Amino acid sequence: MYLIRRAEERLEQLFAQGEAYGSLHLCIGQEATVTGACAALRPDDYITCTYRGHGAALAKGSPVRGLMAELLGREAGLCRGRGGSMLLTDLSVGNLGASGIVGGAIPIAVGAALGAKISGSDQVALTFFGDGATNQGTFHESLNLAALWKLPVIFFCENNQYAEMTPVWKGTSIARLADRGCAYGIPGVVVDGNDVEAVYRVTAEAAARARAGQGPTLIEAVTYRLCGHMFGDPETYRPKAEVERWRARDPLLIGRQRLQERGVAEAEIRRLEAEVEAEVEEAVEFARKSPEPDPAEATRYVYVE
Repeated sequence: MYLIRRAEERLEQLFAQGEAYGSLHLCIGQEATVTGACAALRPDDYITCTYRGHGAALAKGSPVRGLMAELLGREAGLCRGRGGSMLLTDLSVGNLGASGIVGGAIPIAVGAALGAKISGSDQVALTFFGDGATNQGTFHESLNLAALWKLPVIFFCENNQYAEMTPVWKGTSIARLADRGCAYGIPGVVVDGNDVEAVYRVTAEAAARARAGQGPTLIEAVTYRLCGHMFGDPETYRPKAEVERWRARDPLLIGRQRLQERGVAEAEIRRLEAEVEAEVEEAVEFARKSPEPDPAEATRYVYVE
């Protein structure tokens, strides 16, 4: 979780300095959702994610070097500098990609789950999406098909309270988004999305259920983004008291408290944080020194060779 936080804080600085380009959607405050969920998966399981996907990529195992190089548009990036922040993909760790379209990556995970079932493997596909995506047709179509065919897929909703700038209660008529699972005959589970251990437990249960041939699960992880919707967001639409209330439930604070309660010394925590910070800084320097893509190869990788 600290790696994700520090990497994103550094990315924000790089964007502000003009070293990185395009759109930047940070997941600061939501680190426990992707960390807990991906920890419950196997290395050969699949994920898809949203355009707020840096955390999911790192949690699934992508190197921070590759992330930094990608956002600086370098050939050494996860997508050879061609995907950028919103389209992160890393097939080597089972990350089938992010999507700039709200809900666009959900049916891709369903397809991966179908492939796993047809091939006879016991792999699971997990798809991350936001609360706003639960109002998209692709969400409902995907749940319906996955439930009908009992596909090994986990629908993981990161309910961060806002669909861009619209509060979830203004766009959805129900209090619990997980209740939408009952319309398709699948379990709907609500979990504290800022508690990494709780997220791990419910995801592990959903994965075990999927591997046993019992079909999909809809998980709603209730969390909050402590940053704007995107880089440069003035954030005038969120009450200050609300933001401060959620800052007190920062998943990194909760995680640190848990470690201390279990006897991990402050010096050990600081040592781990220093290691992470050094790793992030090394990744930034690696990205800066990496070559940019050759313009002559602009059309390469558009099609499978």
